[in-house]
Amino acid sequence: MASMAPEAIAQNIVATDLVARALELIPIPAAHLVLTGGQFDLFAMNRAYRLAGLGVVAERSPMIADLGPRIIAFLESQLIRSDFEWVLGDTIDCRYYRVTIARSFVALRDRCTISFVDQTSQIQTERSLRREMTTDSLTGLPNREGFEDLIEGEDRNANAVLAIDIDRFGRLNSCLGSLAGDELLITVARRIKGALRARDTLARIGGDQFGILMGIDSDREEAYALAQRIQRTLTTPFRLTDYEISVECSVGIAYGADEASDVAELIRHAQFAVKRAKVSGRAESYLPQDFAIARAQFSMETALRRAIENRELRLAYQPICDLATGRIVSFEALARWTDLQGQVHCPTNFIPVAEESGLIVPLGRWAIEEAAQTLAGWDARHGAHCGVKVAVNLSAIQLQRDDIAPVLSAALDSTGLTGDRFTLELTESAIVSDPDRIAGTMHALKALGTTLAMDDFGTGYSNLAYLQRLPIDVLKIDRSFVTGMLADRDKVSIVRAILSLAQALGMKTTAEGIETNELAQTLAALGCTFGQGYFYAKPLEAGAAYAMIGAGGDVSPFAPG
Repeated sequence: MASMAPEAIAQNIVATDLVARALELIPIPAAHLVLTGGQFDLFAMNRAYRLAGLGVVAERSPMIADLGPRIIAFLESQLIRSDFEWVLGDTIDCRYYRVTIARSFVALRDRCTISFVDQTSQIQTERSLRREMTTDSLTGLPNREGFEDLIEGEDRNANAVLAIDIDRFGRLNSCLGSLAGDELLITVARRIKGALRARDTLARIGGDQFGILMGIDSDREEAYALAQRIQRTLTTPFRLTDYEISVECSVGIAYGADEASDVAELIRHAQFAVKRAKVSGRAESYLPQDFAIARAQFSMETALRRAIENRELRLAYQPICDLATGRIVSFEALARWTDLQGQVHCPTNFIPVAEESGLIVPLGRWAIEEAAQTLAGWDARHGAHCGVKVAVNLSAIQLQRDDIAPVLSAALDSTGLTGDRFTLELTESAIVSDPDRIAGTMHALKALGTTLAMDDFGTGYSNLAYLQRLPIDVLKIDRSFVTGMLADRDKVSIVRAILSLAQALGMKTTAEGIETNELAQTLAALGCTFGQGYFYAKPLEAGAAYAMIGAGGDVSPFAPG
């Protein structure tokens, strides 16, 4: 600049002053650059620019150091304006800018104006909100959304996702209270985290479900080893306030290298595998058929919901006979479903779907009402009391979610029947699920005059304390003990023990699965009260069942003629 003529220097000073005044009108950092011989000159800048610490001398300006090549490329282009994001500084103390480079004419290839909009506060707020949105407030772990973000940022082919479901957490939470439940989740999270490797990440992806992102090498057994380690670390009881809690978990595994269209689907695959893990009792990996099964169950749930609303289901009735006299004393009502397309659905398929979806509640209500209507119809055709009862099964889910006594009372009132015409069958697992609540329900049902039977006795959580404390009238011996009993001395011993226990407690007994005359006679000789099975009849339509009553109700293998 020293070689310039005085007139040129004066003009340059005036131009600089004019540009500086113009820049001062801009409320954000701004500077005017001139490129001469490949070197930048900060021709003019405003006060905001100087306060921002962007450098007032080109040689020491961080802007020139970072953005110089980009500015030169802009000046050599045909663009009038260019906008982009720029981060200045390190990760601890950095600023986020929206940068605009502009010039008046393309012909001015040696100069431009550059301005900076500081977006640091906005970006930090957005990131803070994002952290809150992707973090579980209880455990401080990533939530499902945060977990998906973590997986998205990794090479899925080198990772596995584990879904960990805490078994029976809902019952623990309802019994101990939400505060104890929260404390348990926090403690479980700490235990699981302690079982992980340094490079594994734990997240809480559901109410009582955790997710793990783990890097795997060539050996997929690493995921199984981790699952077993987690299950072992949870076996030590948890001490919560006044309780000592034992926790078990089910673990499902999905591998990123397997087919999954996106991160959400990969997590779902692990959750599908959890369902099989709950059945097998060990960690399970995702299989393609898991999705097909889940999809089929969802389709069945949709169809079952519609079937219940449209009353497409029916009840079949299987006789229960007095083994001493051979006369029918009751009929067990069993749900049957044939859809509008004529497809017959097996109860072992649709009942579990009904329980899992909660449809067991309206289905159970319908069964009680339908059985009451059928029994009242038989009385009307008979002209008086037709001489039999009807038995209806109650699901554990139904007992937990519905108030059965008022439902039965309403059905009795609408049909004019008395409570002693009903037997309600509960499984051992239903009683164990919530003993105090179930006990209250059972006493309310007994107050209506009903008979209460424990179904499938001996196959679940048999507990003598329950038998003594609860108003149970009948023990039903599961068919697994009855079938083949004559050729198996151990089964005979088990049946004898159940019969002796029932007699000591003043209860009656019903043997299921009787298929031969010899088996019926043997059970009668051992002291069993009632029996049912294909030897007497398969489940029948209501009309066919009534015909057996009308014929005298005698299906005894001992009956003369």
